[in-house]
Amino acid sequence: MHIEIRTDSHIHGGDLGPYVERTVGSVLGPFVPQITRLDVHLNDANAGKSGADDKRCMIEARLEGRKPQAVTHNAETVEQAIKGAADKLKRVLESAIGKLRDAH
Repeated sequence: MHIEIRTDSHIHGGDLGPYVERTVGSVLGPFVPQITRLDVHLNDANAGKSGADDKRCMIEARLEGRKPQAVTHNAETVEQAIKGAADKLKRVLESAIGKLRDAH
């Protein structure tokens, strides 16, 4: 699984790589073999000013033989936004893959 992290000019993504890999790996564990690529987009809505839920994480998962799935989560910190988006993505993947299993 390849993870691509993109940030706006107010968030420094270089420090976040290991955190993203650990968080995504632990939350999406059972789905990791089916994910070919994750695009993680992080931005700060208030451009460096403090504010509630101003950090945004969008994760798009590209799965083998399936359409990409994307989720977004806003939180007070970048780490919380990443964790929240990973949790949402897990639920989306459980639903999508569950529907495919039920169809077969």
